[in-house]
Amino acid sequence: MEEPQIKIGTLAGKGPRTAEYLRSLLPFGFESFQINFHKSLEDVDLAELGAELSELLAETGSTISCLGIYGNPLGEEPDDIAIRYAWETAIDQAEAFGTQLVCGFTGRVRGASIPDSMHRFADVFGDLSRRAEDRGVRIAFENCPMGGDWHSGDWNLAHNPAAWELLFNAVPSENIGLEWEPCHQMCQLIDPIPQIRQYGDRIFHVHGKDANIRHDLIQKYGIFGKEYIVEHRHPGFGDCNWTHIISELTMMSYRGSIDIEGWHDPVYRDHLELTGQVHALRYLKDCRADYVPNPDGF
Repeated sequence: MEEPQIKIGTLAGKGPRTAEYLRSLLPFGFESFQINFHKSLEDVDLAELGAELSELLAETGSTISCLGIYGNPLGEEPDDIAIRYAWETAIDQAEAFGTQLVCGFTGRVRGASIPDSMHRFADVFGDLSRRAEDRGVRIAFENCPMGGDWHSGDWNLAHNPAAWELLFNAVPSENIGLEWEPCHQMCQLIDPIPQIRQYGDRIFHVHGKDANIRHDLIQKYGIFGKEYIVEHRHPGFGDCNWTHIISELTMMSYRGSIDIEGWHDPVYRDHLELTGQVHALRYLKDCRADYVPNPDGF
Protein backbone atom coordinates (compact mmCIF):
# COMPACT_ATOMS: atom_id res chain seq x y z
CA MET A 1 0.00 0.00 0.00
CA GLU A 2 1.47 3.35 -1.03
CA GLU A 3 2.06 5.88 1.74
CA PRO A 4 -0.03 9.06 1.23
CA GLN A 5 2.12 11.92 0.03
CA ILE A 6 1.79 15.48 -1.20
CA LYS A 7 0.61 15.64 -4.80
CA ILE A 8 2.13 18.08 -7.30
CA GLY A 9 -0.30 19.66 -9.73
CA THR A 10 -1.38 22.92 -11.33
CA LEU A 11 -4.23 25.39 -11.68
CA ALA A 12 -6.47 24.37 -14.55
CA GLY A 13 -9.60 26.51 -14.67
CA LYS A 14 -10.43 27.20 -18.31
CA GLY A 15 -14.18 27.66 -18.08
CA PRO A 16 -16.07 25.62 -20.67
CA ARG A 17 -12.74 24.30 -22.06
CA THR A 18 -11.48 22.93 -18.73
CA ALA A 19 -11.77 19.25 -19.70
CA GLU A 20 -9.95 19.90 -22.96
CA TYR A 21 -7.18 21.73 -21.10
CA LEU A 22 -6.77 18.94 -18.52
CA ARG A 23 -6.56 16.38 -21.31
CA SER A 24 -3.65 18.33 -22.83
CA LEU A 25 -1.81 18.50 -19.46
CA LEU A 26 -2.14 14.89 -18.33
CA PRO A 27 0.76 13.51 -20.44
CA PHE A 28 3.22 15.72 -18.52
CA GLY A 29 2.55 14.03 -15.17
CA PHE A 30 0.53 16.56 -13.21
CA GLU A 31 -0.98 14.72 -10.24
CA SER A 32 -3.71 17.17 -9.20
CA PHE A 33 -5.64 20.11 -10.57
CA GLN A 34 -7.32 23.09 -8.97
CA ILE A 35 -10.36 24.12 -11.02
CA ASN A 36 -10.47 27.87 -10.57
CA PHE A 37 -12.93 30.62 -11.58
CA HIS A 38 -12.51 34.40 -11.69
CA LYS A 39 -15.46 36.64 -10.69
CA SER A 40 -18.10 34.14 -11.87
CA LEU A 41 -18.70 30.54 -12.93
CA GLU A 42 -18.54 31.64 -16.59
CA ASP A 43 -21.84 29.90 -17.38
CA VAL A 44 -20.30 26.55 -16.44
CA ASP A 45 -22.64 23.94 -14.95
CA LEU A 46 -20.51 22.60 -12.10
CA ALA A 47 -22.43 19.35 -11.78
CA GLU A 48 -21.87 18.58 -15.48
CA LEU A 49 -18.22 19.65 -15.36
CA GLY A 50 -17.59 17.58 -12.25
CA ALA A 51 -19.00 14.47 -13.92
CA GLU A 52 -16.97 15.12 -17.08
CA LEU A 53 -13.69 15.60 -15.18
CA SER A 54 -14.30 12.61 -12.91
CA GLU A 55 -14.71 10.41 -15.97
CA LEU A 56 -11.61 11.93 -17.60
CA LEU A 57 -9.40 11.35 -14.54
CA ALA A 58 -10.85 8.00 -13.48
CA GLU A 59 -8.00 5.84 -14.79
CA THR A 60 -5.15 8.37 -14.48
CA GLY A 61 -4.35 8.55 -10.75
CA SER A 62 -4.66 12.36 -10.96
CA THR A 63 -7.28 14.13 -8.87
CA ILE A 64 -9.11 17.42 -8.46
CA SER A 65 -7.57 18.98 -5.36
CA CYS A 66 -10.12 21.77 -4.93
CA LEU A 67 -12.32 24.36 -6.55
CA GLY A 68 -11.13 27.99 -6.60
CA ILE A 69 -13.47 31.00 -6.48
CA TYR A 70 -11.69 34.36 -6.86
CA GLY A 71 -13.63 37.60 -6.48
CA ASN A 72 -15.08 39.82 -3.75
CA PRO A 73 -18.04 38.08 -2.10
CA LEU A 74 -18.38 40.82 0.53
CA GLY A 75 -19.55 43.53 -1.88
CA GLU A 76 -22.90 44.27 -3.51
CA GLU A 77 -21.88 44.93 -7.11
CA PRO A 78 -23.17 42.48 -9.77
CA ASP A 79 -19.78 40.71 -9.88
CA ASP A 80 -19.84 40.39 -6.09
CA ILE A 81 -23.30 38.82 -6.08
CA ALA A 82 -22.16 36.44 -8.83
CA ILE A 83 -19.11 35.38 -6.82
CA ARG A 84 -21.22 34.73 -3.70
CA TYR A 85 -23.41 32.49 -5.82
CA ALA A 86 -20.24 30.81 -7.14
CA TRP A 87 -19.10 30.10 -3.56
CA GLU A 88 -22.47 28.58 -2.68
CA THR A 89 -22.57 26.48 -5.85
CA ALA A 90 -18.97 25.31 -5.48
CA ILE A 91 -19.65 24.20 -1.90
CA ASP A 92 -22.77 22.36 -3.05
CA GLN A 93 -21.03 20.68 -6.00
CA ALA A 94 -17.55 19.96 -4.58
CA GLU A 95 -18.44 16.29 -4.15
CA ALA A 96 -19.08 16.00 -7.91
CA PHE A 97 -15.36 16.74 -8.42
CA GLY A 98 -14.24 14.27 -5.77
CA THR A 99 -13.00 17.04 -3.50
CA GLN A 100 -14.05 18.48 -0.14
CA LEU A 101 -12.26 21.81 -0.47
CA VAL A 102 -13.23 25.21 -1.90
CA CYS A 103 -10.65 28.01 -1.95
CA GLY A 104 -10.64 31.69 -2.82
CA PHE A 105 -10.45 35.28 -1.64
CA THR A 106 -12.31 36.48 1.42
CA GLY A 107 -13.22 39.70 -0.34
CA ARG A 108 -13.28 42.88 1.73
CA VAL A 109 -15.31 46.03 2.23
CA ARG A 110 -13.86 48.21 -0.50
CA GLY A 111 -11.70 51.00 0.83
CA ALA A 112 -12.07 49.85 4.44
CA SER A 113 -9.37 48.58 6.77
CA ILE A 114 -9.05 44.90 7.61
CA PRO A 115 -10.62 45.32 11.10
CA ASP A 116 -13.46 47.39 9.64
CA SER A 117 -14.25 44.60 7.15
CA MET A 118 -14.59 41.89 9.78
CA HIS A 119 -18.28 42.37 10.51
CA ARG A 120 -19.21 41.85 6.86
CA PHE A 121 -16.80 38.91 6.59
CA ALA A 122 -18.43 37.25 9.61
CA ASP A 123 -21.89 37.69 8.07
CA VAL A 124 -21.00 36.23 4.68
CA PHE A 125 -18.60 33.48 5.68
CA GLY A 126 -20.50 32.57 8.82
CA ASP A 127 -23.29 31.44 6.49
CA LEU A 128 -20.89 29.89 3.96
CA SER A 129 -18.95 27.99 6.60
CA ARG A 130 -22.16 26.51 8.01
CA ARG A 131 -23.23 25.53 4.51
CA ALA A 132 -19.82 23.91 4.00
CA GLU A 133 -19.92 22.08 7.34
CA ASP A 134 -23.29 20.59 6.46
CA ARG A 135 -21.73 19.13 3.29
CA GLY A 136 -18.40 18.03 4.77
CA VAL A 137 -16.55 20.75 2.87
CA ARG A 138 -13.66 22.92 4.05
CA ILE A 139 -12.94 26.54 3.01
CA ALA A 140 -9.44 27.95 2.46
CA PHE A 141 -8.45 31.57 1.83
CA GLU A 142 -5.60 32.50 -0.48
CA ASN A 143 -2.99 34.85 1.02
CA CYS A 144 -2.67 37.28 -1.92
CA PRO A 145 -2.98 41.01 -1.07
CA MET A 146 -4.26 41.85 -4.59
CA GLY A 147 -2.82 45.34 -4.22
CA GLY A 148 -4.37 45.96 -0.83
CA ASP A 149 -2.80 46.53 2.56
CA TRP A 150 -3.96 46.69 6.18
CA HIS A 151 -5.71 50.02 5.72
CA SER A 152 -7.49 49.65 2.39
CA GLY A 153 -8.11 47.31 -0.54
CA ASP A 154 -10.66 45.81 -2.91
CA TRP A 155 -10.25 42.04 -2.88
CA ASN A 156 -8.87 40.07 0.04
CA LEU A 157 -8.34 40.25 3.79
CA ALA A 158 -6.31 37.08 4.29
CA HIS A 159 -2.86 38.26 3.24
CA ASN A 160 -1.22 38.86 6.61
CA PRO A 161 -0.85 36.65 9.70
CA ALA A 162 -2.38 39.30 11.96
CA ALA A 163 -5.40 39.31 9.64
CA TRP A 164 -5.59 35.49 9.80
CA GLU A 165 -6.07 35.69 13.55
CA LEU A 166 -8.92 38.18 13.13
CA LEU A 167 -10.55 35.97 10.47
CA PHE A 168 -10.32 32.81 12.57
CA ASN A 169 -11.79 34.65 15.55
CA ALA A 170 -14.59 36.20 13.48
CA VAL A 171 -15.69 32.78 12.16
CA PRO A 172 -14.44 30.27 14.76
CA SER A 173 -14.91 27.14 12.68
CA GLU A 174 -12.41 24.33 12.17
CA ASN A 175 -13.39 24.09 8.51
CA ILE A 176 -11.93 27.57 7.80
CA GLY A 177 -8.26 27.67 6.82
CA LEU A 178 -5.62 28.91 4.40
CA GLU A 179 -4.69 28.45 0.78
CA TRP A 180 -1.07 29.30 1.45
CA GLU A 181 1.86 30.13 -0.79
CA PRO A 182 5.29 31.53 0.10
CA CYS A 183 5.39 34.06 -2.73
CA HIS A 184 2.79 36.41 -1.25
CA GLN A 185 4.56 36.43 2.10
CA MET A 186 7.92 37.12 0.48
CA CYS A 187 6.37 40.07 -1.35
CA GLN A 188 5.70 41.53 2.12
CA LEU A 189 9.26 40.68 3.22
CA ILE A 190 7.87 38.04 5.62
CA ASP A 191 9.86 34.83 6.13
CA PRO A 192 7.33 32.21 5.00
CA ILE A 193 8.91 29.10 6.53
CA PRO A 194 8.03 29.68 10.24
CA GLN A 195 4.38 30.13 9.23
CA ILE A 196 4.14 26.45 8.29
CA ARG A 197 4.78 25.34 11.86
CA GLN A 198 2.59 28.04 13.38
CA TYR A 199 -0.36 27.61 11.03
CA GLY A 200 0.19 24.07 9.75
CA ASP A 201 -3.17 22.82 11.00
CA ARG A 202 -4.85 25.66 9.10
CA ILE A 203 -3.07 25.11 5.76
CA PHE A 204 -5.61 23.25 3.65
CA HIS A 205 -4.12 23.89 0.20
CA VAL A 206 -0.79 25.17 -1.17
CA HIS A 207 -0.14 27.17 -4.31
CA GLY A 208 3.20 26.45 -5.93
CA LYS A 209 4.53 29.93 -6.61
CA ASP A 210 7.92 31.32 -5.69
CA ALA A 211 9.56 34.76 -5.74
CA ASN A 212 12.85 36.54 -6.24
CA ILE A 213 13.43 39.38 -3.77
CA ARG A 214 15.38 42.11 -5.59
CA HIS A 215 17.66 43.29 -2.80
CA ASP A 216 19.57 45.41 -5.31
CA LEU A 217 16.44 47.45 -6.01
CA ILE A 218 15.53 47.71 -2.32
CA GLN A 219 18.99 49.09 -1.54
CA LYS A 220 18.80 51.54 -4.45
CA TYR A 221 15.15 52.69 -4.36
CA GLY A 222 13.64 51.35 -1.12
CA ILE A 223 10.31 49.53 -0.93
CA PHE A 224 8.21 52.41 -2.34
CA GLY A 225 10.23 53.10 -5.47
CA LYS A 226 9.08 52.86 -9.08
CA GLU A 227 10.43 49.33 -9.57
CA TYR A 228 8.82 46.12 -8.31
CA ILE A 229 11.07 44.75 -5.57
CA VAL A 230 9.80 41.16 -5.86
CA GLU A 231 9.30 39.03 -8.97
CA HIS A 232 6.81 36.16 -8.92
CA ARG A 233 8.45 32.98 -10.22
CA HIS A 234 7.65 29.36 -10.93
CA PRO A 235 9.12 27.05 -8.25
CA GLY A 236 12.67 26.20 -9.23
CA PHE A 237 13.42 29.74 -10.41
CA GLY A 238 12.88 31.63 -7.13
CA ASP A 239 14.52 32.05 -3.74
CA CYS A 240 12.59 29.39 -1.79
CA ASN A 241 14.04 26.07 -0.71
CA TRP A 242 11.09 23.84 -1.63
CA THR A 243 12.77 20.77 -0.15
CA HIS A 244 12.55 22.61 3.16
CA ILE A 245 8.96 23.74 2.53
CA ILE A 246 7.79 20.23 1.66
CA SER A 247 9.64 18.79 4.66
CA GLU A 248 7.95 21.29 6.97
CA LEU A 249 4.53 20.60 5.43
CA THR A 250 5.06 16.85 5.80
CA MET A 251 6.13 17.31 9.42
CA MET A 252 2.85 19.13 10.02
CA SER A 253 0.94 16.17 8.50
CA TYR A 254 -0.07 18.08 5.38
CA ARG A 255 -1.24 15.57 2.75
CA GLY A 256 -2.92 17.85 0.25
CA SER A 257 -1.60 19.20 -3.03
CA ILE A 258 0.88 21.80 -4.14
CA ASP A 259 -0.74 23.19 -7.29
CA ILE A 260 1.49 25.38 -9.43
CA GLU A 261 0.06 28.86 -9.96
CA GLY A 262 1.44 29.92 -13.29
CA TRP A 263 0.94 32.96 -15.52
CA HIS A 264 3.10 35.25 -13.36
CA ASP A 265 6.72 34.41 -14.19
CA PRO A 266 8.49 37.30 -16.00
CA VAL A 267 10.62 34.89 -18.06
CA TYR A 268 8.65 31.66 -18.53
CA ARG A 269 5.39 33.15 -19.75
CA ASP A 270 3.34 33.42 -22.95
CA HIS A 271 4.76 30.79 -25.36
CA LEU A 272 7.11 29.59 -22.55
CA GLU A 273 4.34 29.15 -19.95
CA LEU A 274 4.10 25.37 -20.13
CA THR A 275 7.90 25.12 -20.31
CA GLY A 276 8.09 26.88 -16.96
CA GLN A 277 5.26 24.90 -15.42
CA VAL A 278 6.66 21.51 -16.45
CA HIS A 279 10.09 22.51 -15.10
CA ALA A 280 8.37 23.50 -11.82
CA LEU A 281 6.52 20.18 -11.78
CA ARG A 282 9.73 18.18 -12.18
CA TYR A 283 11.56 20.38 -9.67
CA LEU A 284 8.87 19.98 -7.01
CA LYS A 285 8.77 16.23 -7.55
CA ASP A 286 12.54 16.17 -7.02
CA CYS A 287 12.08 18.16 -3.80
CA ARG A 288 9.52 15.63 -2.59
CA ALA A 289 10.89 12.43 -1.11
CA ASP A 290 8.77 9.80 -2.84
CA TYR A 291 7.64 6.97 -0.62
CA VAL A 292 9.75 3.80 -0.54
CA PRO A 293 8.55 1.05 1.88
CA ASN A 294 10.94 -0.26 4.49
CA PRO A 295 12.00 -3.93 4.12
CA ASP A 296 9.66 -6.37 5.86
CA GLY A 297 10.49 -6.68 9.53
CA PHE A 298 12.62 -3.52 9.69
